[in-house]
Amino acid sequence: MANLRLPGPTPVPDDVVKAMSKPMIDHRGAEFAGILRRVTENLKKAFETKNDVFVLTSSGTGAMEAAVVNTLSVGEPVLAVSIGNFGDRFGKIAQTYGAKVTNLKFPEGEISDVAKIREALRKDPSITSVLVTHNETSTGITNDLEAISKVVKGEFDKLFLVDAISSLGSIRLAMDAWGIDVAASASQKGWACPPGLAMIAMSPRAWEAAKKANMPKFYFDLTEAKKSLEKGQTPWTPAVGLLYGLDHALRNMLAKGDMRATYDFHAEIAGYTRDRLRQLGLRLVAKDMKYASNTVTAAYLPDGVRDSALLNTLRDEYDIIAAEGRGVLAGKVFRIGHMGYVTKADIDDVIQALEKALPKLKQGAGAPAR
Repeated sequence: MANLRLPGPTPVPDDVVKAMSKPMIDHRGAEFAGILRRVTENLKKAFETKNDVFVLTSSGTGAMEAAVVNTLSVGEPVLAVSIGNFGDRFGKIAQTYGAKVTNLKFPEGEISDVAKIREALRKDPSITSVLVTHNETSTGITNDLEAISKVVKGEFDKLFLVDAISSLGSIRLAMDAWGIDVAASASQKGWACPPGLAMIAMSPRAWEAAKKANMPKFYFDLTEAKKSLEKGQTPWTPAVGLLYGLDHALRNMLAKGDMRATYDFHAEIAGYTRDRLRQLGLRLVAKDMKYASNTVTAAYLPDGVRDSALLNTLRDEYDIIAAEGRGVLAGKVFRIGHMGYVTKADIDDVIQALEKALPKLKQGAGAPAR
């Protein structure tokens, strides 16, 4: 079995795979209702919220789209804060549906500067909402979401929409305490489940916005999801087998009553990965280790080493699947995922492969052309 070191999808534990193999049931019946309600309540614990939480049969991008179309209107002024490729995507979704988007882009490897967010909101008081990615997997950076909230919510009282796809389940996000209005995540990241489920939470403030939102929606209409959940159902046919897996995974993660053990584990494995990569002389994209991601690490390629050559070598010779750079970092970096079902031995295998592969690739890059 390949050592899957992507920032999603992540490896799925055997017990979760087994849980997903149970016989199919009626998705409008009592047994499914019990599962859905238990999953929803456990997700509330993970999101640290008393707000409504819904499970969608979708990728994480679907949850981002749901966040936008359920709370915003065509022509509404929005601030999209980005520290990388997926932050850019959040703004593009809003723009696609007709929002008037102001993009606030920060350099790769840095977190969002709250002073510049404050400046942007002061400059344009008409802005109603702010879009932020919590953990940016294209750069391996985690935004200081609590600090951003103190500006967005505490100083300006704007609607606060957060892409937490690659953080929730691995990195703490306190939805209620931090005043987040919409938070979105997805199953294939730290939840150690296959792709195909997205999770989204809505605050009372978000529901107020939903009453006025006029962007088109059908499949991602959360008003329909809320009506259905009251009956223990989803509005459209759900991925029942994936919900079996998520139900099992959540109970494992919350076995001690909260998510602290999971967060501590991810902090430890991330620090170990960064230390090992730096010991190889690799330069990390993260400029300040305080904000380096606990779910994925991005490192610059050594001079003369092409990303395709490195990734192909890791795959073909060492059975390790790592990730390429995205956005403006494409061709400049490679990424190692360390979220969900991962061990130090998995990371050691990657480091040992890099120790062997990089010198050969550097030597090949310096050879004269024939």
